[in-house]
Amino acid sequence: MGKKLPISKTGYREYSLEEMKERARSFYEEMSVRRSVRKFSNRSVPRSIIEDCIRTACTAPSGANLQPWHFFAISDPEVKRKIRVEAEKSEDRFYKKEASKAQLEKLAPLGTTSRKLFLEDAPYLIAVFTKYKSKSGSKNNYYIEESVGIATGMLVTAIHHAGLASLCYTPSDMTFLNGILKLPSYAHAFLILIVGYPDPGATVPGIGKKPLEEVVNFI
Repeated sequence: MGKKLPISKTGYREYSLEEMKERARSFYEEMSVRRSVRKFSNRSVPRSIIEDCIRTACTAPSGANLQPWHFFAISDPEVKRKIRVEAEKSEDRFYKKEASKAQLEKLAPLGTTSRKLFLEDAPYLIAVFTKYKSKSGSKNNYYIEESVGIATGMLVTAIHHAGLASLCYTPSDMTFLNGILKLPSYAHAFLILIVGYPDPGATVPGIGKKPLEEVVNFI
């Protein structure tokens, strides 16, 4: 039988119905203008802001509270350059050999190419890793992808709330990160989150989100 854990209060705070409606609506309005940016300024961002955003991500629920995530907040120019070089090699293979015609057609409206300048331009890259195994090599985590996905979503939200822009970036092959960051082969990269201020001339595609009635059923 496992060790009994101490009991603490939930920290839940109840609001009036009117406050709840206002908070739900105002938070939606704040998040509804969030957009993925692909052109970043090199303007610096204080480390403390990144730290607090990652702290927020770490409040996410996880299977058995094992918190199977690890974040690498990368600001070193040389490390970012190495990541860009290797990422563009992976992207070249994808665009020239691996991607299907249907995939390329779906990507075309976004204007993406194999060139990834944002990997060097943005002040921070946050590489998110899943922890499949312990140092001993045993598999001791549960609901890993679900837990890390929730934490990453909270990280994206925290970054936007702080006043910064971000881009979720997932090259087709991210194993090069293990070599650059000197990680064991079983460390699995979930995604790279590019973080910073958008370039003053940055634009985004004129796309929107599906209306609520297309994505939810109330039963």
